[in-house]
Amino acid sequence: MGHIGLAELAVLLVVILILFGPGKLPEVGKAMGKAVGEFRRGLRDGADDKSASKSDSSKPA
Repeated sequence: MGHIGLAELAVLLVVILILFGPGKLPEVGKAMGKAVGEFRRGLRDGADDKSASKSDSSKPA
């Protein structure tokens, strides 16, 4: 469960093509790429903040 096969991927791509049309696909792809990049950047910044707060709290006052 949770694995996407070739048939499922093909159906998903056809549905996306029908919903957005061929003219909008580049814009949708660009927006999705930006969203994934922002998400990853947020995760990385959150991990950096967490590790920085741990190292600050371990220093003696």
